[in-house]
Amino acid sequence: MVGSKSERAWHRTMGARCFNRAWSYLGKRRRTADDDRRMLDLVHASRFHWGLVGDARHRAVADWQVSRAYAALSQPTLALAYSRSALALCEKHRLADLLCTAYEGMARAYGAARQMRRAGSYLRRALAQLEVAPVDREDRKVYLRQIRETERGIHAVRR
Repeated sequence: MVGSKSERAWHRTMGARCFNRAWSYLGKRRRTADDDRRMLDLVHASRFHWGLVGDARHRAVADWQVSRAYAALSQPTLALAYSRSALALCEKHRLADLLCTAYEGMARAYGAARQMRRAGSYLRRALAQLEVAPVDREDRKVYLRQIRETERGIHAVRR
């Protein structure tokens, strides 16, 4: 825990803002080199802030997003490192509601590494976990959309 109550609140606010802002770059079909740098700055800044004041859930989600950014930039080594960290946090802290997302992150990272069998294995795990995950209907839709997006990306690489 760092600083005063107001400092902790500031870190939480900045962590959330950076996380949310990063999606505008992650969602772009065509990014410039400047966009790529800004995206990385934002995901790492979010992870930094959540590392200071967040719990295991915040850190797992932030690691998952960092992994996603590196996968988008075809940097499989870093994508795998951060997706493994997200998965380890979910397993250690029994974050069953996030486990399907951690598996999806592993699939995406293995897809970026062109390891399609492993990617497919983690996609199947993500879908199976989503079936039993204690999440509401809206989160289930979001998670399924992410899984399907990763699935499409992996199939596109195979062609």
